[in-house]
Amino acid sequence: MAMGSVEQAPMFSRGRRAGAKPWLRRDATVYLLSFLTIFTIWHVMATYVSPSVLFSPPLSALRRLLQMMATGELFVHINASMQRIAVGFVCGSVLGVLIGLLMGNIRLVKLFFEPYVNFFRFIPGIAMITVAVIWFGIGEGSKVFLIMYTTIFIVIINTMIGVLSIPQNKIRAAQCLGASQRQIFWHVSIPATMPYVLTGMRLAMANSFATIVSAEMLGADAGIGTVIWQARLFMQVDDVYVALIVLGILGFATDRLFVILAQRYAGRYGVVI
Repeated sequence: MAMGSVEQAPMFSRGRRAGAKPWLRRDATVYLLSFLTIFTIWHVMATYVSPSVLFSPPLSALRRLLQMMATGELFVHINASMQRIAVGFVCGSVLGVLIGLLMGNIRLVKLFFEPYVNFFRFIPGIAMITVAVIWFGIGEGSKVFLIMYTTIFIVIINTMIGVLSIPQNKIRAAQCLGASQRQIFWHVSIPATMPYVLTGMRLAMANSFATIVSAEMLGADAGIGTVIWQARLFMQVDDVYVALIVLGILGFATDRLFVILAQRYAGRYGVVI
Protein backbone atom coordinates (compact mmCIF):
# COMPACT_ATOMS: atom_id res chain seq x y z
CA MET A 1 0.00 0.00 0.00
CA ALA A 2 2.84 2.33 0.82
CA MET A 3 4.47 1.66 -2.52
CA GLY A 4 1.18 2.27 -4.29
CA SER A 5 0.79 5.64 -2.65
CA VAL A 6 4.34 6.58 -3.58
CA GLU A 7 3.73 5.63 -7.20
CA GLN A 8 0.50 7.61 -7.38
CA ALA A 9 2.00 10.81 -5.97
CA PRO A 10 3.93 11.78 -9.14
CA MET A 11 0.82 11.17 -11.23
CA PHE A 12 -1.17 13.52 -8.98
CA SER A 13 1.61 16.14 -9.22
CA ARG A 14 1.77 15.85 -12.99
CA GLY A 15 -1.99 16.30 -13.17
CA ARG A 16 -1.81 19.51 -11.18
CA ARG A 17 1.05 20.84 -13.26
CA ALA A 18 -0.71 19.92 -16.48
CA GLY A 19 -3.89 21.61 -15.32
CA ALA A 20 -2.07 24.74 -14.20
CA LYS A 21 -1.47 26.12 -17.70
CA PRO A 22 -5.14 26.30 -18.77
CA TRP A 23 -5.97 28.07 -15.51
CA LEU A 24 -3.10 30.48 -16.07
CA ARG A 25 -4.22 31.21 -19.63
CA ARG A 26 -7.79 31.75 -18.49
CA ASP A 27 -6.74 34.17 -15.76
CA ALA A 28 -4.51 36.09 -18.17
CA THR A 29 -7.38 36.29 -20.67
CA VAL A 30 -9.77 37.65 -18.04
CA TYR A 31 -7.19 40.26 -16.96
CA LEU A 32 -6.66 41.31 -20.57
CA LEU A 33 -10.39 41.61 -21.22
CA SER A 34 -10.76 43.67 -18.07
CA PHE A 35 -8.12 46.17 -19.20
CA LEU A 36 -9.53 46.30 -22.73
CA THR A 37 -12.99 47.05 -21.34
CA ILE A 38 -11.70 49.99 -19.32
CA PHE A 39 -9.77 51.44 -22.25
CA THR A 40 -12.76 50.97 -24.57
CA ILE A 41 -15.02 52.87 -22.18
CA TRP A 42 -12.36 55.57 -21.85
CA HIS A 43 -12.05 55.89 -25.65
CA VAL A 44 -15.81 56.13 -26.18
CA MET A 45 -16.24 58.70 -23.41
CA ALA A 46 -13.31 60.86 -24.61
CA THR A 47 -14.17 60.62 -28.32
CA TYR A 48 -17.97 60.66 -28.54
CA VAL A 49 -19.61 61.41 -25.20
CA SER A 50 -17.44 64.17 -23.72
CA PRO A 51 -14.76 65.24 -26.21
CA SER A 52 -12.48 67.84 -24.67
CA VAL A 53 -8.88 68.97 -24.64
CA LEU A 54 -8.81 68.10 -20.93
CA PHE A 55 -10.17 64.59 -21.55
CA SER A 56 -7.90 63.10 -24.20
CA PRO A 57 -8.48 59.58 -25.59
CA PRO A 58 -6.28 56.65 -24.54
CA LEU A 59 -4.42 56.53 -27.85
CA SER A 60 -3.10 60.03 -27.19
CA ALA A 61 -1.86 58.99 -23.76
CA LEU A 62 -0.37 55.83 -25.27
CA ARG A 63 1.61 57.84 -27.80
CA ARG A 64 2.94 60.04 -25.00
CA LEU A 65 3.80 56.93 -22.99
CA LEU A 66 5.82 55.47 -25.86
CA GLN A 67 7.57 58.80 -26.38
CA MET A 68 8.60 58.98 -22.71
CA MET A 69 9.82 55.38 -22.86
CA ALA A 70 11.85 56.06 -25.99
CA THR A 71 13.65 59.01 -24.41
CA GLY A 72 14.21 57.11 -21.14
CA GLU A 73 12.48 59.84 -19.15
CA LEU A 74 9.79 57.48 -17.86
CA PHE A 75 12.26 54.95 -16.47
CA VAL A 76 14.05 57.67 -14.50
CA HIS A 77 10.78 58.60 -12.81
CA ILE A 78 9.84 54.95 -12.19
CA ASN A 79 13.23 54.19 -10.66
CA ALA A 80 13.04 57.19 -8.32
CA SER A 81 9.52 56.39 -7.12
CA MET A 82 10.10 52.67 -6.66
CA GLN A 83 13.26 53.27 -4.62
CA ARG A 84 11.38 55.58 -2.25
CA ILE A 85 8.46 53.17 -1.96
CA ALA A 86 10.77 50.22 -1.31
CA VAL A 87 12.78 51.95 1.43
CA GLY A 88 9.74 53.44 3.18
CA PHE A 89 7.67 50.28 2.90
CA VAL A 90 10.42 47.96 4.17
CA CYS A 91 11.36 50.23 7.08
CA GLY A 92 7.73 50.80 8.05
CA SER A 93 6.91 47.09 7.80
CA VAL A 94 9.90 46.00 9.90
CA LEU A 95 9.10 48.51 12.65
CA GLY A 96 5.41 47.68 12.43
CA VAL A 97 6.00 43.95 12.84
CA LEU A 98 8.34 44.45 15.80
CA ILE A 99 5.99 46.83 17.61
CA GLY A 100 2.97 44.67 16.78
CA LEU A 101 4.64 41.55 18.17
CA LEU A 102 5.58 43.36 21.36
CA MET A 103 2.08 44.80 21.76
CA GLY A 104 0.52 41.40 21.23
CA ASN A 105 2.81 39.55 23.65
CA ILE A 106 3.39 42.12 26.40
CA ARG A 107 0.37 43.84 27.91
CA LEU A 108 2.32 46.81 29.29
CA VAL A 109 3.75 47.54 25.83
CA LYS A 110 0.23 47.34 24.35
CA LEU A 111 -1.12 49.79 26.92
CA PHE A 112 1.80 52.16 26.26
CA PHE A 113 1.67 52.20 22.44
CA GLU A 114 -2.06 51.75 21.83
CA PRO A 115 -3.05 55.42 22.38
CA TYR A 116 -0.39 56.60 19.92
CA VAL A 117 -1.32 54.02 17.30
CA ASN A 118 -5.04 54.81 17.54
CA PHE A 119 -4.33 58.55 17.46
CA PHE A 120 -1.91 58.81 14.54
CA ARG A 121 -3.51 56.22 12.27
CA PHE A 122 -6.48 58.55 11.77
CA ILE A 123 -4.23 61.38 10.57
CA PRO A 124 -3.66 60.92 6.81
CA GLY A 125 -0.19 61.05 5.34
CA ILE A 126 -0.99 64.10 3.23
CA ALA A 127 -1.70 66.04 6.45
CA MET A 128 1.84 65.24 7.62
CA ILE A 129 3.56 66.83 4.62
CA THR A 130 4.32 70.07 6.44
CA VAL A 131 5.61 68.18 9.48
CA ALA A 132 7.82 66.04 7.24
CA VAL A 133 9.34 69.14 5.62
CA ILE A 134 9.97 70.77 9.01
CA TRP A 135 11.66 67.66 10.39
CA PHE A 136 13.53 66.32 7.36
CA GLY A 137 13.61 69.13 4.79
CA ILE A 138 12.64 68.60 1.15
CA GLY A 139 15.17 65.83 0.54
CA GLU A 140 14.67 62.07 0.43
CA GLY A 141 14.16 61.84 4.17
CA SER A 142 10.76 63.53 4.13
CA LYS A 143 9.49 61.33 1.30
CA VAL A 144 10.62 58.10 2.97
CA PHE A 145 9.13 59.30 6.27
CA LEU A 146 5.70 59.86 4.70
CA ILE A 147 5.67 56.37 3.18
CA MET A 148 6.81 54.84 6.48
CA TYR A 149 4.09 56.79 8.27
CA THR A 150 1.32 55.40 6.06
CA THR A 151 2.74 51.87 6.30
CA ILE A 152 3.58 51.29 9.93
CA PHE A 153 0.17 51.57 11.63
CA ILE A 154 -1.59 49.06 9.38
CA VAL A 155 1.20 46.53 9.94
CA ILE A 156 1.19 47.15 13.71
CA ILE A 157 -2.55 46.56 14.06
CA ASN A 158 -2.63 43.44 11.87
CA THR A 159 0.39 41.94 13.61
CA MET A 160 -1.03 42.63 17.07
CA ILE A 161 -4.39 41.13 16.12
CA GLY A 162 -2.59 38.08 14.76
CA VAL A 163 -0.77 37.53 18.06
CA LEU A 164 -3.93 38.04 20.12
CA SER A 165 -5.83 35.61 17.86
CA ILE A 166 -3.52 32.66 18.56
CA PRO A 167 -5.59 29.86 20.18
CA GLN A 168 -4.51 29.28 23.77
CA ASN A 169 -4.61 25.55 23.14
CA LYS A 170 -1.56 25.87 20.88
CA ILE A 171 0.41 27.68 23.55
CA ARG A 172 -0.65 25.24 26.28
CA ALA A 173 0.26 22.28 24.08
CA ALA A 174 3.72 23.73 23.49
CA GLN A 175 4.12 24.35 27.22
CA CYS A 176 3.09 20.77 28.01
CA LEU A 177 5.82 19.58 25.64
CA GLY A 178 8.38 21.58 27.60
CA ALA A 179 8.79 24.53 25.24
CA SER A 180 10.31 27.67 26.71
CA GLN A 181 8.87 31.15 26.20
CA ARG A 182 11.46 31.84 23.52
CA GLN A 183 10.59 28.62 21.68
CA ILE A 184 6.88 29.39 21.92
CA PHE A 185 7.54 32.85 20.47
CA TRP A 186 9.58 31.58 17.50
CA HIS A 187 7.78 28.32 16.76
CA VAL A 188 4.18 29.10 17.74
CA SER A 189 3.54 32.85 17.78
CA ILE A 190 5.48 33.80 14.64
CA PRO A 191 4.02 31.06 12.35
CA ALA A 192 0.47 31.65 13.63
CA THR A 193 0.80 35.41 13.13
CA MET A 194 2.34 35.25 9.65
CA PRO A 195 -0.97 35.38 7.69
CA TYR A 196 -1.97 38.54 9.58
CA VAL A 197 1.46 40.13 9.08
CA LEU A 198 1.46 39.55 5.33
CA THR A 199 -2.11 40.77 4.98
CA GLY A 200 -1.18 43.96 6.83
CA MET A 201 1.88 44.42 4.63
CA ARG A 202 -0.19 43.97 1.50
CA LEU A 203 -2.69 46.59 2.62
CA ALA A 204 0.13 48.92 3.65
CA MET A 205 1.75 48.53 0.23
CA ALA A 206 -1.32 50.08 -1.39
CA ASN A 207 -0.98 53.03 0.99
CA SER A 208 2.67 53.39 0.00
CA PHE A 209 1.75 53.77 -3.67
CA ALA A 210 -1.06 56.18 -2.79
CA THR A 211 1.29 58.32 -0.70
CA ILE A 212 4.17 58.53 -3.18
CA VAL A 213 2.33 61.13 -5.29
CA SER A 214 1.92 63.60 -2.43
CA ALA A 215 5.40 62.78 -1.09
CA GLU A 216 7.05 63.64 -4.41
CA MET A 217 5.42 67.04 -4.50
CA LEU A 218 8.03 68.12 -1.93
CA GLY A 219 10.59 69.43 -4.37
CA ALA A 220 11.48 66.11 -5.99
CA ASP A 221 13.49 66.18 -9.21
CA ALA A 222 12.10 62.86 -10.45
CA GLY A 223 9.24 60.48 -9.69
CA ILE A 224 5.71 59.67 -10.77
CA GLY A 225 4.34 62.32 -8.42
CA THR A 226 6.69 64.87 -9.96
CA VAL A 227 5.31 64.08 -13.42
CA ILE A 228 1.74 64.68 -12.20
CA TRP A 229 2.67 67.90 -10.41
CA GLN A 230 4.57 69.39 -13.36
CA ALA A 231 1.88 68.29 -15.82
CA ARG A 232 -0.71 70.01 -13.66
CA LEU A 233 1.23 73.28 -13.74
CA PHE A 234 1.64 73.25 -17.54
CA MET A 235 -1.75 71.62 -18.39
CA GLN A 236 -0.07 68.57 -19.96
CA VAL A 237 -3.07 66.28 -19.65
CA ASP A 238 -1.49 63.33 -21.45
CA ASP A 239 1.38 63.29 -18.97
CA VAL A 240 -1.10 63.09 -16.10
CA TYR A 241 -2.80 60.09 -17.67
CA VAL A 242 0.54 58.44 -18.39
CA ALA A 243 1.63 58.87 -14.77
CA LEU A 244 -1.67 57.45 -13.46
CA ILE A 245 -1.51 54.45 -15.80
CA VAL A 246 2.11 53.72 -14.92
CA LEU A 247 1.42 54.07 -11.20
CA GLY A 248 -1.50 51.65 -11.45
CA ILE A 249 0.51 49.12 -13.46
CA LEU A 250 3.43 49.30 -11.03
CA GLY A 251 1.11 48.84 -8.06
CA PHE A 252 -0.69 45.94 -9.72
CA ALA A 253 2.56 44.20 -10.68
CA THR A 254 4.09 44.73 -7.23
CA ASP A 255 0.98 43.35 -5.54
CA ARG A 256 0.98 40.25 -7.77
CA LEU A 257 4.67 39.69 -7.06
CA PHE A 258 4.07 40.05 -3.33
CA VAL A 259 1.24 37.49 -3.41
CA ILE A 260 3.32 35.02 -5.42
CA LEU A 261 6.29 35.29 -3.06
CA ALA A 262 4.04 35.05 0.01
CA GLN A 263 2.35 31.92 -1.26
CA ARG A 264 5.65 30.38 -2.31
CA TYR A 265 7.68 31.02 0.82
CA ALA A 266 5.00 31.37 3.51
CA GLY A 267 2.35 29.00 2.21
CA ARG A 268 3.23 26.43 4.87
CA TYR A 269 1.94 28.87 7.50
CA GLY A 270 -1.53 28.83 5.97
CA VAL A 271 -1.09 32.13 4.17
CA VAL A 272 -3.92 32.76 1.71
CA ILE A 273 -3.92 36.31 0.31
